[in-house]
Amino acid sequence: MNSRENKNQNPLTGSNPEISHPFTHSPHTTLFKLTLPVLFSLIAEPLTGLVDTAFVSRLGAAPLAALGVGTILLSGVFWIFNFLSIGGQTETARAQGAGKSGEVNKTAGLLVILSGAFGTAAIIAGYLLTPLLATAMEAEGEVFSNAVAYMNIRWMGAPAILLMLSLFGVLRGLQDMKTPLWIALGTNGVNIVLDWILVFGAGPIPALGVEGAALASVVSQWLGAAWAVIALSRFCRPDFRINFKSFLRLLGIGRDLFIRTGLLTLFLIITTRAATRTGVDAGAAHQAIRQFWAFSALFLDSFAIAGQSLIGFFQGAGLKHWSRRVASVTTGWNLLTGILLGAAMLAGEKAAIFFLVPESSVAVFRDAWRICALFMPLNSISFATDGIHWGTGDFAYLRNAVITATFAGIGTLYLAGLYGHLSLAGIWTITGIWIFFRSLLGILRIWPGIGKAPLRNI
Repeated sequence: MNSRENKNQNPLTGSNPEISHPFTHSPHTTLFKLTLPVLFSLIAEPLTGLVDTAFVSRLGAAPLAALGVGTILLSGVFWIFNFLSIGGQTETARAQGAGKSGEVNKTAGLLVILSGAFGTAAIIAGYLLTPLLATAMEAEGEVFSNAVAYMNIRWMGAPAILLMLSLFGVLRGLQDMKTPLWIALGTNGVNIVLDWILVFGAGPIPALGVEGAALASVVSQWLGAAWAVIALSRFCRPDFRINFKSFLRLLGIGRDLFIRTGLLTLFLIITTRAATRTGVDAGAAHQAIRQFWAFSALFLDSFAIAGQSLIGFFQGAGLKHWSRRVASVTTGWNLLTGILLGAAMLAGEKAAIFFLVPESSVAVFRDAWRICALFMPLNSISFATDGIHWGTGDFAYLRNAVITATFAGIGTLYLAGLYGHLSLAGIWTITGIWIFFRSLLGILRIWPGIGKAPLRNI
């Protein structure tokens, strides 16, 4: 095959990836072309949540409180199944890099089956458990009835949500980041229009209130799932024959990610509880800082997701040296982004106080905000290494690293509270220690490569 033919090859077919993949010629440009669509698709979801809140808030305090109860419970359930997206992305990228289109078809088919099965189970369990879940959130009276009505409708969208999660993972594994973006924007756009019609009513359509918001979400999610299925058909034909080896591998990934994400969530809950116990002002200031921290994660996560697909591709192709190059480029850009975010926090402190912080909380806010800003570059490394380990399929190590970091953080938090007064600045310092351990263990697995490191340079 001559050089002209090589240049005309599809870079994602797995054939001669050493020569044809765009990253080998323009690593930084390729990473950014993959990252930007991911970033905007990640931002779309919280923006839609704000619009939902704005619509329902016009109905009164009880419907808005019910929306809060419903969304936090549903989010808590659906993050459990995030392994369908992360695992599917890695499995697809590796198969594509190896030129095994049949494996891509098998992964896609298995994910469709699992999405339907888990989604159906969620509907059944949801209807049975929703009243208990709402009660556990201390919802009462009108808030309780609205929350139950909202969730009972939202459960009907469970298979669609899981299907979109899964197929987004497959599409991103194939390095098609734009299609998930358009689906996310389209789905959320439909949701906003339907919110206006169904919540307040229009013409012959009666005002359905908080139930209308739930119905708008379900309809838009099923439209998004159908769109994802059609989009996927351009790349592969899902093979619905169950491969038990692949099934068990995905469940293993799900176990590791469940433990990892559960511990991350646990640490954030414990630090929030510690801040609240410190006082009302500390609790309010902590919420403001935590919300910005969560927003900054969208920027850092987008690089990680792009890096995951590239590393999975090169690992599947057996090109470890290019995987290491992806790791270097991803970590470098994430670190720069973290530095810029930290600098923006320090420069924008007054604006943050004006928009986010009650006057009584300003005194405890300042030091904690600055500490969070100083740890932002280190936080960016932890996100980068997460994406790298996802790409190599090193999920068990990532799980163990988070276990170590979380117990170190919780232990430090406990000792600090035991032997002295724990300020909000102290809580964010301990959060920084937690971030430090996550970053350190993530980096050491890559450079120099401790244990059975997939990217060790031998």
